[in-house]
Amino acid sequence: MKADNFDLKRYFERIDYQGEALPDHVTVAQIMHQQLCTVPFENLDVISGKGVSLKPEDIVDKIVFRRRGGYCFEVNGLFAMALEALGVPFRFIGCRPMTIPVRRPRTHMAILAMLDGEEWLCDVGFGSYGIRAPMRLAQRGEVRQDHDVFELLPLDNSEFILRASVDGDWANQYSFDLSHHEWIDFMPANWLTSTYPESLFVQKLVVMKQTPDGRAILFGDRLKIVDKGQITVREVAKKEIPKVLSEAFGLKDADYDQH
Repeated sequence: MKADNFDLKRYFERIDYQGEALPDHVTVAQIMHQQLCTVPFENLDVISGKGVSLKPEDIVDKIVFRRRGGYCFEVNGLFAMALEALGVPFRFIGCRPMTIPVRRPRTHMAILAMLDGEEWLCDVGFGSYGIRAPMRLAQRGEVRQDHDVFELLPLDNSEFILRASVDGDWANQYSFDLSHHEWIDFMPANWLTSTYPESLFVQKLVVMKQTPDGRAILFGDRLKIVDKGQITVREVAKKEIPKVLSEAFGLKDADYDQH
C-alpha cells in the first residue's frame, strides 16, 4: 500500500510518535496506539455528501496534511502505508460487522500483519469497541488491552470472530477469514457504506477517538465518554456540534456541514 505523497516522518508527526521505526511488534503496537489516540474515526464527508475517496494520495492528504480522520478504509489504509514503509509484511482482510442482529455484508476492512514471525490482527478503524493493540491470531482466551477485554474466537470453517466484553457480556464485533483482499476489492464496500440510504454512516454522524483511559464517541446528537470504565452520556445541541468536534476530537469546524 503506497502513496506518492506518503512520508513516514510526516506520518509520525501527525500521530505524535517519537519512537524507533523498526519492523517489529513493539513499534507497530506503539504506532497503532498513537494513531488511535490522535486520528479520529469519523464520517463527516459521508454526512456532507462529499463522498469518500480511496485513492491513496487523497487519504494521505486528508488525514496527514489536513489533519482529518476517516472511517475504516481510510484510517486502516493509512496504517497500511506505514507498515509498508516500515517493511512489515501484511495483507488486507474483509470483515463482516456483527454489532446488530442482522447479517451484513463484509463492509469492514482490517489488516493481518506479520510481526516477529507470527500473524497479528491490526485495526485502527472499527469504532466503539475496536481493539486497542495488535492481537496475535493464535492467541486463545481473553486479552486485556487497557480497560477493555477482547477475544478472538476460532470457528470450524477457518473463520474468526472478534468479541469484546461489553457491560459484563461478550459482544460479537466482526467475523473474518484468512483470504487475502486487494485494495481494489474494497471499492464496492466503500461505495455501499458511503451512499446506501440504510447505511449507518449515511444516516448518523459518527465520530470516535480512543483516549489513554477509554474513548469519546459522538453518535448523532449523543456524546458518550468512557473513562476507566465509567460512562457519561449527554445530548449535544446541533449548534454545539462544531465545538464538540473541535474540543473532543480535534476536528475543525469547517469540516462539518450542518446542512
